[in-house]
Amino acid sequence: MSTFIENPLPAPSVKDKTDIPKHHPEPELSAELSKGDIETLTRCLESSTLENKDPITIVDTVSSVVELLESLTDLPVNPPSLFIDLEGVNLSRHGTISILQIFVHPKNQTFLVDIHTLGAKAFTHVAPHGMSLRSVLESSWIPKVFFDVRNDSDALFNHYEIELAGVQDLQLMELASRVYPGRYLSGLGRCIENQASMTASERAKWKACKEAGRKLFAPDCGGSYEVFNVRPLSQEIIQYCVQDVQFLPQLWQKYNRWLPSCWEPLLETEVRNRIALSKSTTYNGKGRHMALAPRGWA
Repeated sequence: MSTFIENPLPAPSVKDKTDIPKHHPEPELSAELSKGDIETLTRCLESSTLENKDPITIVDTVSSVVELLESLTDLPVNPPSLFIDLEGVNLSRHGTISILQIFVHPKNQTFLVDIHTLGAKAFTHVAPHGMSLRSVLESSWIPKVFFDVRNDSDALFNHYEIELAGVQDLQLMELASRVYPGRYLSGLGRCIENQASMTASERAKWKACKEAGRKLFAPDCGGSYEVFNVRPLSQEIIQYCVQDVQFLPQLWQKYNRWLPSCWEPLLETEVRNRIALSKSTTYNGKGRHMALAPRGWA
């Protein structure tokens, strides 16, 4: 059976802004939580209004994989319905995949697929209607939104031979939506911080929950990435995995609205280039080069 968890984080605001995206320095996360942040995190994890509790499902058995796949049928493709992220220990061909997060936007539901527990069965098990998670990820007809697909693709291909298709990359969409694209890409934290519509309370909770997760896994904060493989998952890690992926639809809506139509073919080509590069024997997913805009975009 799958594990169902009420989401104590407030749902991201859906109101849109029509301003041109602005770019500010990446916000730094402090190594220690302040007393105020701890109090905010406690409220974030222990209390919220009923209407803000979005469903979170832990997928850690074959039967729960079937439940997940059944929920992915007959979904809209425009706008995309599936928003995906991965977490792991040194997420790449050299590390492991621990959790695959899928936010199903039309249903406002998040699935945390426990790859550490299920292994290849998470991708290969076929539901009665003929669908598997592999077939979803490899389908060019089912759009899937990632933020910087490169290392996710590297890990999926080299560990499970999954060849992603039908991908839209929010990192590239953000770059293309700028008035002047510039030489450097933005990280997801920066995009959420600067461009997601949040109230002051939502922003404080988002920061506190992100900080709590980082303190558990980031070595520079005294943590270890192995926490993604500890079972049962801690509430802090669950919320860290959930919160960012739930903001992706809002960012997609904004970047898609800001995006000049002339950029669409370039985006499609660059996404294919990213996936092809991530599967190559020479791919290196770490280093300053990962922050550079595609050649010819600056």
